[in-house]
Amino acid sequence: MRMMKKRNILNSFFGVWLLMLVVSNYSVGQTVPVGTPVLDDYLRRAQLLGDIDSASSFMIRPLYPVSAFGIKYGFDLDSSVVDMDATTVHKFFGKDNKGKFLMLPAVAKFQYNSTYAFGVNDGAFIPNRGIQAILSPGAYLEYGPFSLQFQPELLMAQNQDYDGFPIEHQATILFYYDYMNRIDMPERFGEDSYTSAYLGQSSIRYNFREYSLGISSENLWWGPGRRSSLLLGNNAPGFIHFTANTRKPVHTGIGSFEGQMIGGFLKSSGFLPPWPDYRIQENNVYIPKPTNSKRFMSGLVLTYQPKWVPGLFLGYGSTSQMYRRDVSSLADILPVFNGRKKAQNIVDPIQEKRQQFSSGFFRWMSPEGHFEFYGEYGTRDNDRKLSDFMITPESGRAFTFGFSHLMSLRKPGHYFQISSEMTQTGQTIRDDIRALNTWYIHDYVRDGYTHNGQVLGVGNGPASNMIFMEFAWVHKMNRIGFQMERIVYNNDFYYYRYEASKDWRNKYVDLVPSLIGDWKVGSMLVNARLQYVNTLNYKWYLENSPDQYFIPGYDRKNFVAQVGLAYIFP
Repeated sequence: MRMMKKRNILNSFFGVWLLMLVVSNYSVGQTVPVGTPVLDDYLRRAQLLGDIDSASSFMIRPLYPVSAFGIKYGFDLDSSVVDMDATTVHKFFGKDNKGKFLMLPAVAKFQYNSTYAFGVNDGAFIPNRGIQAILSPGAYLEYGPFSLQFQPELLMAQNQDYDGFPIEHQATILFYYDYMNRIDMPERFGEDSYTSAYLGQSSIRYNFREYSLGISSENLWWGPGRRSSLLLGNNAPGFIHFTANTRKPVHTGIGSFEGQMIGGFLKSSGFLPPWPDYRIQENNVYIPKPTNSKRFMSGLVLTYQPKWVPGLFLGYGSTSQMYRRDVSSLADILPVFNGRKKAQNIVDPIQEKRQQFSSGFFRWMSPEGHFEFYGEYGTRDNDRKLSDFMITPESGRAFTFGFSHLMSLRKPGHYFQISSEMTQTGQTIRDDIRALNTWYIHDYVRDGYTHNGQVLGVGNGPASNMIFMEFAWVHKMNRIGFQMERIVYNNDFYYYRYEASKDWRNKYVDLVPSLIGDWKVGSMLVNARLQYVNTLNYKWYLENSPDQYFIPGYDRKNFVAQVGLAYIFP
């Protein structure tokens, strides 16, 4: 009976989506996947420069360049490569050339870490020391309103051993496992080299007017951030999900709207955190995750562009995940119905089986001024009453603010870009920290807000705080620049463990200067990044000595190199 009930709920869920189908005009459903070398950043700059339509919010990605911006072939953004009259790889076919076959850009990405794992917003890449690579060829097939995008990813990683959380941290490891027992975030994916294949940036869709309905494994990015998304980013591999979404703004008498609703399936990594066999007073520090840890995730995001305020975009997003065995009602599947508001001192067993996040965000841009300013404010759990929120809005919150500005140089078409972004998910209320009300971990859904062992939102993990700056010269798709980033890892853990001592030498901080470059050479797009990671107090480790007044924390150095290549077939 329980299985029948779940099946009926799922049927109702799909029925809601199917009600949206109205057979009408169609156009292609091809996307520019999140994280595509060069193209992803170029599109956003092009909008700031006024080269493409300013009606798209850029707060729901991947983007559909053909539908949203009128670009003839979505991956040939400047229309300089593909010539359908001369090509030998792209084809029209069928009656009245209703069919289309396109070879998508062949993508290869490489990453090297010299000393320990480092890297965020890198999709299927895993925490890895040494070299790892992703190979991703692809093809796109369209006939009438139906489209198939097949772009799998093959990951190969050396996965060399490195020093992680130190076993010498004997007084700290119990505190550390209060977090590790509430999230699936291993330091290392096994002890051997690692190889895995994913569906990658693939989808099958039915497209009509501004809308699309289908099944996808593409990476999703919700929110205005360029470096961080509180709800969904490309830090982990894409997960299989059902999707109903707009492909371009839907214009109405009061403004334009964009939106997406998803229901997907998250997987565990299958790997353990460091030192899982460690025991304190004959008690294991590690508590095994549930045997049946398959999870269902639903999400909803909406944006609105008021017709009276050109360039302003407002948005709201909500996600909810729970173990699939606990799905029992329509509210568990449709995120718009999953609030269950209550007073903070009330225990709600149903709500506490869900890990929920919601955020409100905005983006204001001026193509005339080549400038954008944006922000996102999120809360963990969706159960707070408005009165509770008004009294303590800082409880359970996270936020992102950023801007980007392109300043014209003397040579036409050349610009100097300055960008900055700040994200904070660490908490500031002592009771929240002591109660482990930390972003991305959860008491009941003990895999946390992860897929395949990596956080779905802000890539640096629970309670991380970041500030980022970039200075760059840009010309069309070309960019050369310098970036600087400061990362504070799990600030909640620092205060949870070291509240008594308040020793700043235990704060785990990265200072990361980077040289970056994007370049288009004929049909080849090249993205490169060279980073020097200066880590202060690695893994919060400090060993005092009674014979020495001052001993610095455990500092380490890491060199990181990343290269991304995308070949556009002419």
